[in-house]
Amino acid sequence: MIGEPTIADAILDRIVRNAHRIELKGDSVRRKDRNAALTSAENTETIPTET
Repeated sequence: MIGEPTIADAILDRIVRNAHRIELKGDSVRRKDRNAALTSAENTETIPTET
């Protein structure tokens, strides 16, 4: 969106410098939502194994 890489880099430097890092633990809500959206066929899909 910002056409000039130098300006974009400067903006990100200012944002990141004043940011707080938050470490989250536990299961991902996104992963749960994605799995819920799968059809039953996709949820029960198996990978064939050699016998």
